[in-house]
Amino acid sequence: MSKRDELIAKYATDLKDKCGVTPDLAFLTKVVIGCGPSIYNADSATVSGTDAKELETVKNNFLVKKLGLKNSPDLDKAIDAVIDQYGRANRNKYRAVVYYLLAKHFKKESVYK
Repeated sequence: MSKRDELIAKYATDLKDKCGVTPDLAFLTKVVIGCGPSIYNADSATVSGTDAKELETVKNNFLVKKLGLKNSPDLDKAIDAVIDQYGRANRNKYRAVVYYLLAKHFKKESVYK
């Protein structure tokens, strides 16, 4: 099993156990590939739900640039909802899981086709 496959399995478990979501493994794999090498770095592989600067980066680099959404208060609300869904007390919020949930929230799976 490759390192990426191990991470996909870990993210799928988080989606199921911590977020209450049955993961679409084909889509999750595309999101993981889209994250590139950041998933292999301990710091960049996670998202801090309490760091406003980091959440702003998720909004600008992922929601606006990658998914093509217009910057609006709805984006902040969606990020907040995803962090709640993942569990604010959960220290490790994996970037790929957050991106997966956000892409599903905005029904932007087509970006990864």
